[in-house]
Amino acid sequence: MEAYFGANTPKLGFGLMRLPKGKNGKIDLEQTKQMVDRFMDAGLTYFDTAYVYDGGDSERAAKAALVDRYPRESYTLATKLCAWMGAHDEKSAKQQFTTSLERTGAGYFDYYLLHALQAGNYHLYDQYHLWDFVKEQKEKGLIKHWGFSFHAGPELLDKLLTAHPDAEFVQLQLNYADWENPDVTARANYEVARKHGKSIVVMEPVKGGALANPPTAVQDIFRAVNPSASFASWAIRYAASLDGILTVLSGMSTVGQMEDNLSYMKDFKPLDERERAAIRKAQEVINGIQSIPCTACHYCTAGCPKHIPIPEIFAARNKQLIWGQLEEGKADYAQAVQAGGRASDCIACGQCERACPQQINVITRLRDCAAQFDAPQE
Repeated sequence: MEAYFGANTPKLGFGLMRLPKGKNGKIDLEQTKQMVDRFMDAGLTYFDTAYVYDGGDSERAAKAALVDRYPRESYTLATKLCAWMGAHDEKSAKQQFTTSLERTGAGYFDYYLLHALQAGNYHLYDQYHLWDFVKEQKEKGLIKHWGFSFHAGPELLDKLLTAHPDAEFVQLQLNYADWENPDVTARANYEVARKHGKSIVVMEPVKGGALANPPTAVQDIFRAVNPSASFASWAIRYAASLDGILTVLSGMSTVGQMEDNLSYMKDFKPLDERERAAIRKAQEVINGIQSIPCTACHYCTAGCPKHIPIPEIFAARNKQLIWGQLEEGKADYAQAVQAGGRASDCIACGQCERACPQQINVITRLRDCAAQFDAPQE
């Protein structure tokens, strides 16, 4: 493995997108503090948030649980600027940086990213002059390293890295389930990033939690090799074992998830050949399942005029597609739509598809869900 930027960075990062919630639906700060303490005690240092996470509460939680409680030099903090969500023009887009500094109280950001670039929005980052903006903030010492997170295909990634060769890293969705997924193009994106010599921050290594509870056939493959290893450990170690990885983000939501992650990532060991063979078998199984590749990021729901809980509906349908649990999926759907719209309420406005980082044909998938869940019962 060749030397690269971030080679010595601990290979587990704490993603602050899915922090624990209390009964009021707000972030549980006390549990978050416990998780931060365990992470720091293990010698891990990379924390990742974004301007748009939890309406800004993720950045505020980073201040309360991390910045206000630890010396600034003892951790690294990443956040992101989203030109297509929460911004209306160049001024409001650039204001996100100042707001993030105020919310976190961090003084500067170790890593700063232009957020979730894809085919439908990347032009905004040029239009608003944001590439130059982040470089200006670096010159001021307010950013130590900058890059971008990406949700599209290898052709666009190659175009962006060619146009912006001074980007120091790129954040990509990499997991064993999506490695050959034609919608995510994980392998191809990885290869483009490494061709350009870019270090990679991995997001969604557990695919929104789905790989913590993979299909039964995959579970059997992994148990045959290591019956004591958690299923999430296979996913996170797979991503961390790739060449050129700066760190792997895990969006942990409980102290238990934190403890599990630390058990195998505090002293990380790459997959051995027997484990790699098991991963290849698991990929063959998953490639044969036609599930909905939703990671429950909820970007699609913010502007839905019918307030349809799309990720929860897709999770209910996946329970049927992956596990064959027809009645359980119906029950989950009924609960999901109690406070929101039904799948059949979709008016095909398309805002969800424009926002979806997974490039899911949301409208078509909702029609399938409507046929399954909203059809008249005989």
